[in-house]
Amino acid sequence: MTTKQRYELCLQWFAEHMPVAESELHYANPFQLLVAVVLSAQCTDKRVNQVTPALFAAYPTPAAMAAASEEQIFEYIRSVSYPNAKAGYLKGLAARLVSEFGGEVPDTVEALQTLPGVGRKTANVVCAVIWHQPTMAVDTHIFRVSERIGLTTGSRSPLQTEKQLVRYIPPSVIPKAHHWLLLHGRYVCLARKPKCDICGLKDCCRYYNQNR
Repeated sequence: MTTKQRYELCLQWFAEHMPVAESELHYANPFQLLVAVVLSAQCTDKRVNQVTPALFAAYPTPAAMAAASEEQIFEYIRSVSYPNAKAGYLKGLAARLVSEFGGEVPDTVEALQTLPGVGRKTANVVCAVIWHQPTMAVDTHIFRVSERIGLTTGSRSPLQTEKQLVRYIPPSVIPKAHHWLLLHGRYVCLARKPKCDICGLKDCCRYYNQNR
């Protein structure tokens, strides 16, 4: 099977069996999504969704969050991973949104990465989810699943994975493909014990066909 054929089969299967694929983070606007994605680093979406309602009620805008102290923000997010660092990121990015972007979340990966706590993955998520841009965010699930299925080969970093994926996935499909691969890794293609018995991608999966 060629790489192109593997991509075609995988994308066709996802389109048929997962027509709705969206972020599991709860948000109502670009600012809330940005904050939620920053909080989700090395933390579950479920935990983030537990803390953000109160956080957003207290600080509904970048200006409101920028005016808060790191200690005040910390009290709302103390149950997520690395709350001290993330409290600093949130205050910093909110302040920069106010001072540099008129209180609006920028719509380019480059501009987003100038915000404290925002790396390429976070910037790609925001651009794909909010503005439907062809930006492929690579987290641990996508990094693992892409290599296991055979969509990538020999990838050693999220950036290498991203470059290989965008080479073969049509730009219009990339925003949804990010969620396809992420959700597949989260619920089926698990790190320690993939659920190959219930996986619909067995026919085009390099890992399955090499190990059966």
